[in-house]
Amino acid sequence: MKALLPSLREKKRYLVFKLIGNQVNARTAKNEIYKNLLNFLGELGISRANIKIIDNCLKTDKGIIKVNVKYLNDLKMGLGLIKTLNDKDVIVDVIGVSGILKKAKQKFMEE
Repeated sequence: MKALLPSLREKKRYLVFKLIGNQVNARTAKNEIYKNLLNFLGELGISRANIKIIDNCLKTDKGIIKVNVKYLNDLKMGLGLIKTLNDKDVIVDVIGVSGILKKAKQKFMEE
């Protein structure tokens, strides 16, 4: 079976976010963010958006989410609606968006 041509593949973006507020465990933060996005977008929206949490609070309070370019605004809206993670008050702030993972890490994660 042949691989898809680059022009036929779905475009993706990498959204870098920061958690402002109380300290939250990385694993629980990842699960809670995914649950909140599932409540907002639904299962069909999550699968169409192809959301993957790549780096989430590994060493700092920043993380990266990979998303389909058509659903970028929906993801931003879903992250903006998150008020608590694991019963702790937090604000999810979108720092920036990039089309390349390496550039997203260089530009937004090292600040």
